Order: sequence, then C-alpha cells, then structure tokens
Amino acid sequence: MDDTRSTRREFIHGAIRLGGGALVVLSGTALAAEEHPAERYDWEAHRYAYLIDTTKCIGCGSCVRACAAENAVPDGFYRTWVERYVLSAEGSHVDSPNGGKDGFPPIETGFLPTKSFFVPKMCNHCKETPCIQVCPVGASYRTKEGVVMVDGDRCIGCGYCVQACPFGSRFLSPVTHTAEKCTWCYHRITKGLKPACVTVCPTGTRQFGDMMRDDDPVRQAIEHERVSVMQPHLLTEPQCFYIGLDKEVR
Repeated sequence: MDDTRSTRREFIHGAIRLGGGALVVLSGTALAAEEHPAERYDWEAHRYAYLIDTTKCIGCGSCVRACAAENAVPDGFYRTWVERYVLSAEGSHVDSPNGGKDGFPPIETGFLPTKSFFVPKMCNHCKETPCIQVCPVGASYRTKEGVVMVDGDRCIGCGYCVQACPFGSRFLSPVTHTAEKCTWCYHRITKGLKPACVTVCPTGTRQFGDMMRDDDPVRQAIEHERVSVMQPHLLTEPQCFYIGLDKEVR
C-alpha cells in the first residue's frame, strides 16, 4: 500500500474520532466536524424585524461599507444607503453621495438650515410585497421568518420587481444580471449573527430583532415606543421600523 495514501487515511480517521471542533480535510476543503449552526436552524421559530433610530445616525457610512464588503455589492449600487435631509425656510434638500458610503461633505456655505438629519434606508421586507406580486417566474419570495429574498438561479433579470418596489431598494446587478437587494444578511442571521450593518453601527442606530421573543429589545420598542414605517399609505406592511422619522422623509 502507498505510504502517503495510508497516512492520509489515518489522519482522516483520527480527525473523525476527535469530533468537536476537529476539521476533516477532503479534496482540499476544510469541513467542520461539529454540526453547522445553520443545520440546527428552525425558520419557523423566528419572525424578524429591523429598527432604525434616526435620532442616533451620524452619517458615518460604516453600515454601507460593511454591507458592500459582506455581500460583494458592485460599485455604484447599494443594498443599504444613507440619505441626508437638510431643511430650511426655503424648502428641503436631500443628498446621498455614493450612497453615504464615504460619509457626507459639509453643508454648503451660505445655506442656513433649520434642521438636518440622516436616514438609513434599505429593503423594508414588506408583508404585502409588490415586488413578489409582479415577478413572472417566482424568483422573489418571502421566507417564513419574514425575509424577502431573490432566487438568483430563477431570476431572469426582467426588472419588473425593481420598478415595483416603492422604496427603490432593488437593482439589477451588472455582474449577475439578476435582481439584488438587502437580505438582512440571511446567511448570517440563520447562524445566530446580526446583519453586517447592525454589527458595525457605532451609535446603535440600527437594530435587528426577533418578534417571536417576548424580551427582544426591538420587539419591545416596536410595541411600546412611537415608531413609524415608510409610506404607510401604500399598505405594504413594512417590517423595517423607524424611530424619529421626520414627515419630510419619503
């Protein structure tokens, strides 16, 4: 018997016997011997919601950068972005340079604002979703936990969902030529992690919670504080809630 082949077999058998955190190396791929957390995930035991406190946002852009890195978002496109609202006696001005990814420049000289604030935006993961209704191939769907997703293998890139979304949260990727959007970092939350944008937010502006948990801080805020949603008159029932949302925000 070949000594190299024998040694390799002994190593694999030894790794399997170790269990726990041991790694089994097969065809150059490292696989955890311990059961993956996603394999124990029960999608019927969760109902997610997202909370944004606009009074805390400083427009640093950390969330946009983290989202781009975590999800390989193409340059010039955004799964989440930040808008700056500047109000004055003459009217209002809204800007979002590079989606707020690099922060915001100073307010132009000579302009006298009466109020200015930042508003993070993203897919609202609506219960009554126009995007799902118009998809001709069933590529857009809502999971049992309330996360609106896109099946990239099924999507034909027609763009109907992009046009139907009232929040402008979808885009056609120039790389995949399919619809993309915020997924609340589904690959992370099914492992018990927070979305990337929530993890890096330095002020606690962004919070992610589970409405199935009585003690969840996001659930408590939604049920007991004054929260609002984007464009409630559309009756899409967004699951992204806001604290301190100004009436000028659309």
